[in-house]
Amino acid sequence: MNIKSYFPIYKNNPKLIYLDSTATSLKPQMVIDKIVEYYSKYSANVKRGIYGLSEKATFEYENARKIVAGFINAKPNEIIFTKGTTESLNLLAYSLGRKIIGKNDEVLTTIMEHHSNFVPWQQLCMENDAVFKILDIDDKGYLQSDIKTLTKYVNKKTKIATLTYVSNMLGTINPVKKIIKDLKKINKDIIVILDCAQAVPHLKVDVLDLGCDFIVFSGHKMFGPTGIGVLWGRKELLEEMYPFQFGGEMISEVKIDKSTFAEVPEKFEAGTPPISQAIGLGEAIKFIEKIGIKNIEHNEKELTKYAINKLIEVFGKEINIYGPREIGNRGGIISFNIKNIHPHDLASILNEDNIAVRAGHHCAMPLHTRLGISSSCRVSLYIYNTKEDINSLIKSLKKAEKLFS
Repeated sequence: MNIKSYFPIYKNNPKLIYLDSTATSLKPQMVIDKIVEYYSKYSANVKRGIYGLSEKATFEYENARKIVAGFINAKPNEIIFTKGTTESLNLLAYSLGRKIIGKNDEVLTTIMEHHSNFVPWQQLCMENDAVFKILDIDDKGYLQSDIKTLTKYVNKKTKIATLTYVSNMLGTINPVKKIIKDLKKINKDIIVILDCAQAVPHLKVDVLDLGCDFIVFSGHKMFGPTGIGVLWGRKELLEEMYPFQFGGEMISEVKIDKSTFAEVPEKFEAGTPPISQAIGLGEAIKFIEKIGIKNIEHNEKELTKYAINKLIEVFGKEINIYGPREIGNRGGIISFNIKNIHPHDLASILNEDNIAVRAGHHCAMPLHTRLGISSSCRVSLYIYNTKEDINSLIKSLKKAEKLFS
């Protein structure tokens, strides 16, 4: 199967070597076609019309919710559509956090979090005089998450623990199922949130098996369009939370002196939702299922192993690769620095050879500070990448090294 043939961007940019899927994935033609189909054949608002086009749009929108639910082993009425992982986490910080976090309560996160799973909780704790705790990593890039360590961070005052499944900088696949079990053992009432933005596109995620209370992820990192995200939560918790926004469609009844709100999930989907984006996400999941999530995972592990071995073989002590070396414990994310070359310079030189990588702090400044660096160069892999892409990367990196020697 020639995977690249599914992605029209390669037809329009035949020399492109795309190694930045952690930032956003490429889009297959079937997803693009599905979005165009909505706008060209049944471009109507959902849930508001009793005419054919609106009913068709509503069916496709709600069918996308069912597809998402099935993909993560959830129920459709537990799926909230947002505009992305960031909005999903802010929704939780606002609607859940402001309901249960008070003075001297505690929130636990980790040093490897993306800013979207760090700053909302930091600000929440500052506003409410709560305690913001941060779980550290060891020198190999693993969370210090054994139960003995967790006991030092978690107690009866810890209301929320929020952590990433896969680090967007280190590539570390955290043993979240065990961590969740241990957290609940220490404090049975703790609410656990998982940032699955880098997990759902690459690994099998089963919310019931994990034992968490909420997960969040984005459509654009899994072949879907931008502007669509998912919040899954346990129904009983969603029902207890405050609405995030007020307006149309999230209302049950409005009177002069009071208003009552719709049931979940409509309660959290005020206004016109991201209709085409949700429909596109549903199609993206069909594409993933067509390829097979296990095939995606296997391909990435093989390619990650090949890439890391090649980088070490060619650059030796001149390169510093961050995160675990054990391939079974990391995803297809490789952040590194080459001695005496700034990551931005490196990315610019790679761009001259049509190689797209990310350079900077990757919205993980606390982690970079912890590692004693200001920035890094990041390669991230997906199903359309090949060993030839890695060989081209190595060749271009060698050119950069020679220029700066």
